[in-house]
Formats: sequence, structure tokens, C-alpha cells
Amino acid sequence: MKIIYLADIHGSFSRVYELLIETVADVYIIAGDLIDIPFYNLDSAINYHELQTYFNGLRRKMERNSEILEDFVDTFIDDPTTDAAVREKAFEYQQYTIRARRVMQQKYKVLENILSIKSNSDIFVLPGNYDMNLRFTALHERDLHMQWHEIHGIKIAGYGGADIWSAGIPERYIVRYQAGINVPDKNNEMYLFFKAVKPDFIVSHQPAHGIHDRLSWKGPSGSPALRTYCENSKVKACLTGHIHEDWGFYQGDGPLYLNPSNFGEVTTIKGEVAEGGFFYEITLDDDDKSITRVQFQKFVNNKIYPIADYIRGNSRFTEEIIDPERYNALKLQQNYDMKTEKYSHIPEIELFLDIRNFFRRFQTKESETRMQELEAVLEQITNEHGEIAFDIVGSLNMGLSSVSSDIDIIIYLRIENEYTGECFEGESYKKTIALLDQYLEGKYSYQVIDSINLNVVEKSIIDENYECEITQRFVTHRAMCRPVNYRVIAPVEDLLNTKIEFRKEVEGSVRSYFKIFMTTTSHSTSFDKYLTRIKSLGVKIPDAINAKIKRYLDGG
Repeated sequence: MKIIYLADIHGSFSRVYELLIETVADVYIIAGDLIDIPFYNLDSAINYHELQTYFNGLRRKMERNSEILEDFVDTFIDDPTTDAAVREKAFEYQQYTIRARRVMQQKYKVLENILSIKSNSDIFVLPGNYDMNLRFTALHERDLHMQWHEIHGIKIAGYGGADIWSAGIPERYIVRYQAGINVPDKNNEMYLFFKAVKPDFIVSHQPAHGIHDRLSWKGPSGSPALRTYCENSKVKACLTGHIHEDWGFYQGDGPLYLNPSNFGEVTTIKGEVAEGGFFYEITLDDDDKSITRVQFQKFVNNKIYPIADYIRGNSRFTEEIIDPERYNALKLQQNYDMKTEKYSHIPEIELFLDIRNFFRRFQTKESETRMQELEAVLEQITNEHGEIAFDIVGSLNMGLSSVSSDIDIIIYLRIENEYTGECFEGESYKKTIALLDQYLEGKYSYQVIDSINLNVVEKSIIDENYECEITQRFVTHRAMCRPVNYRVIAPVEDLLNTKIEFRKEVEGSVRSYFKIFMTTTSHSTSFDKYLTRIKSLGVKIPDAINAKIKRYLDGG
């Protein structure tokens, strides 16, 4: 069983959509700060914030802090003695608040439409301090606040909000956080809820006190009640967010505590933009439901970079830093991937990717099962015999595998000893095939489309050897295919992305061959098969997608 956990998306809905397309998991959990501002333009947000600041100051001056700000403002409209200028501000604030509620509900509707594409997985969300109460939105059936769900024998419960009111969000509509530092356990809403439910996984936007909760200007800011409950119960994991700088994996005497930092981009207190994309993939044993592995990952430009692995031994987890550059950049609160120019593929490949992403919206359960099993097989082979990775081609790449489908793969190896020939000719390749036959046990029919020596590719990138055919194939595969065990491929593609002009030139050099491939009869037949499978689900293919497919099969 796999759980993908992310927090603080701050309106990065397109990135969430791309993550859903590129990943396979049984459960997805998004913990708070789903939106960023309750308007569609920044000017409205600024004006609203200024009015909010004005009336909040007036509320403090009049010692009426117990009143919700919107209720406080309404009193000036109803009071005939109110100064005309104040009344005008109050009426303007009221109108902004009405608009904010409508826009927020519209944004949650958009997010719900995105989440609904993953019909084979359970997806839950939690409101943060930038959100309204999700009970009154299109996300209400996914809302984890004061709710619990049992999935595959695992009970997941949540508590949203935070011990802070974010300026710019209508106070009237937020979740009332009743679990903070000054709320004793016996009166603590969150504590009493978890005590009654007894969840295996706790999801809370605000962290537990003393763990992933430190603010540079304030110190610890988390909930003592959450810490008390977790330390005195049988919770497997406590999943939090909110504090982007104090992220990480913490293993105490009780549960695991995970804070992935922000998934969406955020503005820091220094006014700088901090890149996001961080999340956790949590693997559970299917039998006893124990957590066997946690992997810290980063989603960048439709690619997943494993950053750190946490593997359970006898009773403790061991840490392996997979990507020290990205890990240390986050640790130092520095951007890493924003420095790299975002790459645009040749038009033919961009067209293919548009079509593929549409197809993946209807990914079959068989595709998800196969991806999970291939990941497990490659992990086992890598651990026991050395590094190997796949790129997936064909129906599995499109997310439309059926029980009878073959698996078309590209194998990536590192062949040492200055070997510069084709992998098909070497002993490493033959050994890999034998291992695949052993681990797959005849369960799936597979076909090797290509095999790439990553050492050759790495050298040709460094030397900027445009004529290396192996590198040309690597560049094409990486533009179009679905990776398995990407950690093996990632360093080479990172190197490639430091030389964007080289990548563009190589992609351009294979353009004519790619056009020929696009127009072959077998390729056209494959698309007919994919379309038939989608139509069998009762899905009407949009005219725009039909037009793109026709243009693609005509050579782009």
C-alpha cells in the first residue's frame, strides 16, 4: 500500500494535476493551504487586505476582539450614527468578503475537478489557515477536518486550520482552530476527537509542539495537545505542514512525524519566492500495515526526483540521502531547480505529451498495478545486483494497459570498463534479462525496445558529442516515456539540463526520424486501440483531442 502526502499547495493546482498524472498510489493526502489568495487578481487581494487591516486595528482599539471581524464590520453598516467614510469602507469590505467566498468556492471546484481524475485512488484534503471550511465547498466529501476514513485497514483522521488567522482570508469562513497552546487537553477539540477515533494516521496542518514547528522569529509554535496524544497512543504517523522551513522526517519513541515543506511556491518573510514540489511517498506492509519505507521526493517539471530514503530495519529507520544537492539546498532554504531553465521540447513531442496526459486521466487499474509491481521489481534488482532503470513505452506509458497487454521497456544500465558499444552486446544486458525473467516469473510479457548505457550518455553530454546515437535515443526516450526507478536516470538528465542548447540540438537532430515513426501504420493502430479503451469507459473524446491526434499521426 502506498500513500502520497503533500501539504501547502498554495494554489498550484496545475502541479497537483501533473503529480496525479505521473504517480501511482492508493491514497493521496493534501494537508492544508490549498489556495493562496481568495481573488483572481492581486489588486483585489491587496485592497481587501488593506481594509481588513484597518478594521482589525479598529476592533482592537474598541476592545471587541471576541467578535468575528466580518460581524464587527457589519455593525457599522447597521448603525445609523456611523461616520460616512467608515460606513463606505465597511460596505466595501462586506462586498469584498462576499466576492472572496464566491471565488474561493470556485477555486475549490476547480481543484475537485482535478482530483476527480484519479478515480482509482482515495484522495483527502485538509483546510489550512489560507482556506475556508471545506464543508461548504465542492471538496466536502474529501474533507478530513474532524473526519476519519478507513482505507485498506488503515484509519486516517484529520484536524485542519492553524493557530493563526492569515490576513487576506475572510475570518468568518475559516476553520476555528481549537487545539492551540492555551487550550488544555480536556477542553481540546482535536485531542478529544483523536482520542475517540483512535486513528493510525493523523493529518494536521499545524505541527505538534516541538517537532517541525519552529519559526525563526517565534520559536516552537505547534500544538502541545497533538504532541501529547501522539506520544501516548498507537499512532503510526503524524503528517503535518504549515511551517515550510522546519520540514523533515522525525523518528521519536512514538510515531513518525513528517513535514514535507511546501508543494506550491510560496513567498518568504524576506519577500523571496521559495520553490516547492516536495512530498512524501509512504509504503506500508500489506499484511501488518506497518510503515516499511518513507521516501522524500521532489516534483519538478513533470519529473520525480527521489531526495532521501528512510528504510525500516528491526525497529528504527535508516536514512540514505539520494540527492544531496537538492537535500542541502532545501536545508539551506535555497532554490535549486528554479535556477535551471525550463525546457521546451520540439513541437511534435509537446503534441504527443498533450495527448498522453489526456489519456492518463483515464488510467486503468491494471496500469497502476503494473507500475507498482515494476517499481518493486527494479528496487529489488537494484539493491541486490546494481543500478538499473526503465523507461516505459506503449500502452503502459499512456496509462491504458489491459490484462493482455505487453510491457514495452527501455533498459538503462551503467556498464563500466570504458565500454562504449551497444548494451545488447554485453554481459550486463544478458544478466538483466535473466533477472527480469526471474523476478517477473512469467507474469507479464515484455519486450525490450532499447537499452542504453548511461555512462556513454554521460560522457557524450560532457563532451557535447552531438553525433552520439545512444545519446540521441536517450534524449528522445526521456522526452516521451514513463520512468521506473528514476533515481538511476536523474543524475544524467540533470546533467543534460545544464546544457539546454545541447539538448535542443540533439532533439532537433532526431526530428526527421521521429516524424517517420509518428506516421507508421503500427503507431496509428496503437492510437486506435487506446481510443477504443477510453470510449469503452463511456468517455467522449473532445474534438480538440481528436484534432491533436490527427495532427500527430499526420507527422505533427
